[in-house]
Amino acid sequence: MNEVFTFLGIFGHSPAYLFAAHIILAAVIVLLLAKSATKSLQIVPKGMQNIMEAYLQGVIAMGTDVIGKKEAKKYLPLVATLGLFIFVSNMMEIIPGFEPPSGNINMTLTLAVIVFLYYNYEGIKKNGVIHYFAHFMGPVPILAPLMFPIEIVSHLSRIISLSFRLFGNIKGDDLFVAVLLMLAPWVAPLPGFALMSFSAILQTFIFMILTYVYLAGAVALNEEH
Repeated sequence: MNEVFTFLGIFGHSPAYLFAAHIILAAVIVLLLAKSATKSLQIVPKGMQNIMEAYLQGVIAMGTDVIGKKEAKKYLPLVATLGLFIFVSNMMEIIPGFEPPSGNINMTLTLAVIVFLYYNYEGIKKNGVIHYFAHFMGPVPILAPLMFPIEIVSHLSRIISLSFRLFGNIKGDDLFVAVLLMLAPWVAPLPGFALMSFSAILQTFIFMILTYVYLAGAVALNEEH
């Protein structure tokens, strides 16, 4: 798979370089999209502004169902940014000559750790250290010594779940289409490209909705109990 041509590979073939170059490219594309949407704001949105506003409204609607409209708007910058970055990274797999950075565990693991640290920080900030970690012990005090380590492991496993789900799906799709390209480079990959496009959107949505779910579980302890 290291022999697959990439445009950025012209300047170097190191896996670390290729990963860093593609992840920087994805970040630049996201910044350009944001700049294009905000360079001439209008009351009646057109073009990229219209697309971006529709996207943000969709993110808020997604979060409202999970955490409420007020909190959905509060965490909109995090979730919407993650969504754009992951989507652009995922879609690189269907463009010949590019590698999706989300097909590298280093990116997905980093994003998962960011989400993990942030939702725990928000939970502690809103509920206090004692009250936040008290909910790890469950509703029955006698079971607290058993429930606490189980909850800790459960929360740590979210890092693995978030990172490996995204990485595994994107990497698997990338390898699948690479094989098709080697076997029949013109016709056979077309269904694969359609599958990858759907997978790119689906995996972006899953990462975003899980981020909202984890935030809801951390900041809405009073409603939970």
